[in-house]
Amino acid sequence: MKFIISSTTLLRSLQKISGVLSTNSTLPILEDFLFALEGETLTITASDLETTISVMVTPEKADDAGSVAIPARQLLDIMKTFPEIPVTIISDAETLNVEILAGEGKYKMIGQSPDEFPQVPELENTKKVTVNGAMLVNAFNNTLFATGNDELRPVMSGVFCEINEDDLTFVATDAHKLVRYRRTEVKSDTADSFIFPKKTLSLARHIIPDDNEEKVVLEFNNTNATFKFDDILMVCRLIEGKYPNYNAVIPNENPFKLTIGRQSLLNALRRVSIFGSKSTHQVRFKISGKELVLSAEDIDYSSEGKERLTCSYEGEDIEIGFNSKFMQEMLSTLACENITLEMSAPNRAGIIKPEDSNDENEDILMLIMPVMLTS
Repeated sequence: MKFIISSTTLLRSLQKISGVLSTNSTLPILEDFLFALEGETLTITASDLETTISVMVTPEKADDAGSVAIPARQLLDIMKTFPEIPVTIISDAETLNVEILAGEGKYKMIGQSPDEFPQVPELENTKKVTVNGAMLVNAFNNTLFATGNDELRPVMSGVFCEINEDDLTFVATDAHKLVRYRRTEVKSDTADSFIFPKKTLSLARHIIPDDNEEKVVLEFNNTNATFKFDDILMVCRLIEGKYPNYNAVIPNENPFKLTIGRQSLLNALRRVSIFGSKSTHQVRFKISGKELVLSAEDIDYSSEGKERLTCSYEGEDIEIGFNSKFMQEMLSTLACENITLEMSAPNRAGIIKPEDSNDENEDILMLIMPVMLTS
């Protein structure tokens, strides 16, 4: 196998897929990039068995079709040092020796057999839906932070995707907080649902172009799903299991409604929480009339923070406690100017929604469980 390619083109392609590389895998081959040259197309693949990403590039010159697995870290390190120059890569199918020629430099390394590299799953009996890249990136950004880390409940470590005739919904929860992100412009003839692994979506949101013009084809069956866009193919193994009935935990009747500036509440929470307990992250919300008083204290260190904010409020006076860390994550993720916090009782979940949205097709709901107030 032999091809000539621009150093920056190759580096950019390698960086797109390098996030999936395993550094502590029991399979050394997973620390390699698989290079496969066929005709005028060079396909470079990285995998951790759960997620596989391939990028297709067209070299400036290509000879001798073939394939080889090349040590990823070594290749990335050398490619980062090159200016914009042509790079020639040659591999011997028998010895697996790999040569890199760039400018006046000549570098050698030992590759591995491509037969040892895990094969990209070929999906059968699939269904597909086409969405724009910006919408997907926004959906992942709004949900990933709410996923759980409990190894005993793997379904909650991923993002639940629900497709039906009226909308496309993404849900994430760790039992303390929940996010439901819904798009009403994406529709499907049949209803389906599945659970994406967190790592796959974390990688996807960094390489999917954040562009409304970029179309992403999502294809799936019962065990795997693929994202196809631009020159990239991502294949992931879906998480098996039944996702909790998230609709059952979202309270429908929330008569108390607080409306306030998102950024002013976020800044106040950041200040007040500095003086609160580092173990519970508890912040007290005391709401009466048009006044919200935030307070936090750490008895062990005799520290206390309190701040008053002006708000719009409908309902009876209430005192309720929330985890300030979770609340800050939610407010930081939202992009609206004002938010509404809907409540019903100090021991019932609070619902956070954007008061105003520039996108009529977007529906975001965030749920946060209260914490027991200490007197």
